[in-house]
Amino acid sequence: MKHPFDLTGKLALVTGGGSGLGLAIAGGFAAAGARVVINGRDQAKLDAAMESLAEAGHVVSISAFDVTDEAAVAKNIAEIETSLGDIDILVNNAAMNQRKPLVDFELEEWRRLLATNTDGPFLTTRAVLRGMQSRRSGKIINICSLASDIGRPNIVPYAVSKGALKMMTRALAVEVAQFNVQVNGIAPGFFKTEMNAPLIANREFSAWVEKRTPAGRWGDPSEIAGAAVFLASPAADYVSGHLLYVDGGFSAAY
Repeated sequence: MKHPFDLTGKLALVTGGGSGLGLAIAGGFAAAGARVVINGRDQAKLDAAMESLAEAGHVVSISAFDVTDEAAVAKNIAEIETSLGDIDILVNNAAMNQRKPLVDFELEEWRRLLATNTDGPFLTTRAVLRGMQSRRSGKIINICSLASDIGRPNIVPYAVSKGALKMMTRALAVEVAQFNVQVNGIAPGFFKTEMNAPLIANREFSAWVEKRTPAGRWGDPSEIAGAAVFLASPAADYVSGHLLYVDGGFSAAY
């Protein structure tokens, strides 16, 4: 009997897979038997990520394109499916953050952040969804955030975008359930990633994270992989519209 978490034969695309949580998820998928394509805008970063995964014994492919560019998304995803086969698993992980008070945001900055964090998942999801629906099989995993539900100062645009991604997850899950496509989200807590580097370097903030998180520490990127493998696997075939918190208990405590 096949193990319920086995991804052998599946093709996964992980956006923003060149570092941090995306790279960890790509490694987790590869270890579970999937063929993996990592995406990003920085070719050099993708090359380095591919080398690091190769050192761990994983063979992955790379596809450099901007998830906010409609034509580039359509072109590159079509090329992936032509050369490697149908995409079975999509992880919408590419994101950005910019921390400052809302009154200091320029409209262009607001639009750039929302484009990356909401337009990107829309475009990549739309590009793979027709195929998933016609095959009556597919997994879409959106990387949401604690900020999908709760806020703190200086991240209003980010929270807006992640709240939108949460509702895209839930509404789309309902829309495509009839096609046997499952759509779920992962809400990471505070992880030691490149995006969080300024927060990690701030001793006062880092101490607050460790005190506020019941686990008493920041998360390591490798600790996100298991949740993603679960949601991408046959073990989660009856799980859809769910937001899985991987946060050391942060969201459960007050």
